[in-house]
Amino acid sequence: MNLPFHIARRYLFAKKSHHAINIISGISVCGVALATLALVCTLSVFNGFRELVAGFFTAFDPDLKITATHGGTFDSEAPAVRQVRELPGVEVAMLSVEENAMLRYKGRQEVATIKGVEENFRQLTAIDSILYGRGTFRLADEVVHYGVPGIQLAATLGTGLHPVDPIEVFVPKRGVQINVANPSSGFRRDWLYSPGVAFVVNQQKYDASYMLTSLDFARNLFGYDSTEVSSVELKLATDADAASIQQQIRNLLGKEYAVHNRYEQQTDVFRIMEIEKLISYLFLTFILAVACFNIVGTLSMLIIDKRDDVQTLRNLGADNHLITRIFFIEGCLISFIGAAAGIVLGLLLCFLQEHFGLVALGSQGGFLVDAYPVSVEATDVCFVFLTVLVVGCLSVWYPVRYLSRRLLH
Repeated sequence: MNLPFHIARRYLFAKKSHHAINIISGISVCGVALATLALVCTLSVFNGFRELVAGFFTAFDPDLKITATHGGTFDSEAPAVRQVRELPGVEVAMLSVEENAMLRYKGRQEVATIKGVEENFRQLTAIDSILYGRGTFRLADEVVHYGVPGIQLAATLGTGLHPVDPIEVFVPKRGVQINVANPSSGFRRDWLYSPGVAFVVNQQKYDASYMLTSLDFARNLFGYDSTEVSSVELKLATDADAASIQQQIRNLLGKEYAVHNRYEQQTDVFRIMEIEKLISYLFLTFILAVACFNIVGTLSMLIIDKRDDVQTLRNLGADNHLITRIFFIEGCLISFIGAAAGIVLGLLLCFLQEHFGLVALGSQGGFLVDAYPVSVEATDVCFVFLTVLVVGCLSVWYPVRYLSRRLLH
């Protein structure tokens, strides 16, 4: 067995001549453990919120979305695009058109995004799970086209869930300049009827500004060709490797197209969450560093307490390097035990929070979930453990060398 490690382990667990040293050693371990616990729990809560937000978008966003990198539209019948739609692992492929338009209902008006989709939109997303109202989700019939608004958009327009009159839709005519003498001649007008439902994504981006309708209506409204689309949206098979298929599609389509997964479609939202998670990690790591410096006090008292042992080791041939390594390993062991204890306690606390909701968000019932969501990721746990070991070892390296020179010579 490595001699410095063996001696350091004996010093850590053996009874000291002064009982206060044992107490201070225990306090140092507890400090590191609490900081580690805070890191594990905080990162897991951020993961939980990220998955919660991603769950909102799951009912509306596809697994993969293909758009043009230059220009707003592309030909859905292009050979490469058709090949993508037939790839193994692609369960549902849907064409979509998205453009801004002005909506008007009984004197109220609002600029919104008209999204024209195919009938297989219900297979592509979980739209049925976020519908409110007594009607049914439908896009068109033999007579009229229907529009399904976000709940906040319906409130802004004052339509409610069962508007009596159709909603007027205005868009500039494609490729036509506005005539100042007769501005209305430069706009195309059409009408959308309500199927008696609205969707609720719980995200203002969609709830306040999106109107779902049929692809044919959108193409006709915006003056698109019969094969022109804004995007191709894909749903992958349950057992498909999303990252692999995404890269395969990118290689197939080239740089003229962008292929975004569910997180990349909402990059602003998730980037903010990642930045918040990083800042929290840095602050807690600073607190961890402060806690690790408590180990220095423990080691200084231990060095004084073990002066006679050190002299005995010198008489047996131990050099200064070996003596320093003993107390350095002692500090690393304290960090290791604190890290292990903190991770175990952190995982236990996350488990209890996930199943019993120990820490509630509030008592007023105004939140989408009752308790803080948590999601433990193995990479975060490993990263926290490595962080604690690195910070702990670095925090005692120089002080141990300094104290060994000053107190043992």
